[in-house]
Amino acid sequence: MSQLERLERNYRTAFLRYLPSRDEAALHRGYQIGRAAMTGGLSLLDLAQVHHRVLVEVLRTTPDQDVDALIDVAADFLVEVLATYELAQRRFLAEPAEVQGKLSESATFTSENDPES
Repeated sequence: MSQLERLERNYRTAFLRYLPSRDEAALHRGYQIGRAAMTGGLSLLDLAQVHHRVLVEVLRTTPDQDVDALIDVAADFLVEVLATYELAQRRFLAEPAEVQGKLSESATFTSENDPES
């Protein structure tokens, strides 16, 4: 079984457990799936495709009057799955700013303490 197939199997299982209960433990399982996907080298696009396939499967058996609620619940679950990617992106985007700030501080300190300036 490939890593992507394992992701889809685990995603489907966790999502189906989350639907009726909507409890924190089931939602946390979504977070763990996202974290495992990221550390395993799967892309954000892989997760989006898996989410879409699983959601379409569930929608096919969902009564029309429950579709809107299901879509809201699916969005909550997906956000939790993607949280690890969001944290990684924020850290990645913050690091260049931190490095730039440190370089600026260093340059200022150097020019202030340079006897030739």
